Amino acid sequence: MQCGISWNQKGIENLPDTPFVIAANHQSPWESFFLQTLFIPTSSIMKKEILMIPFFGWAIARLKPISINRKMKIESLRKVIEVGGARIREGYSILIFPEGTRKGPDDGIGKFGNSCGLLASNEAVPIVPICHNSGKYWLNKSFKKKPGEINIVIGRPIYGNDPKELTEKAHQWIKENYSKIN
Repeated sequence: MQCGISWNQKGIENLPDTPFVIAANHQSPWESFFLQTLFIPTSSIMKKEILMIPFFGWAIARLKPISINRKMKIESLRKVIEVGGARIREGYSILIFPEGTRKGPDDGIGKFGNSCGLLASNEAVPIVPICHNSGKYWLNKSFKKKPGEINIVIGRPIYGNDPKELTEKAHQWIKENYSKIN
């Protein structure tokens, strides 16, 4: 427990022993740290500005993230597919927050970009959907924390070869489960 925050996870048995794409909702910095520990090694998709933070960014760079410029959407998608694919073939799982940016816990689940579906279908690996409510306790853009228990639910792997269908299935699963834990 840190800062009066604990967590409860369900579905850990759903994680494959081989690389996969993790698709999770995005609410706070907490899940960016925690979800990387579910499967090792994991490479995260993150905005390039994070790597420029003195000391912290330099340390994060050692985890081999895939840094993107969110203003350059097509170029960023190409990089995710190319570098993410190479990392999967090296044995990494890839952590993607398909909403792109953090949403408040009361805002529900936002629209998903197709990067998770494209990467999973191109590399013939499953998407593992993960839903959590970290934003209720680990507040975004604030040093404030609220005591409580973060709930994390890990879904069964979603297999397929249609990128849009894979993304939609992950999105629906996360939306349905978020309403149950929030």
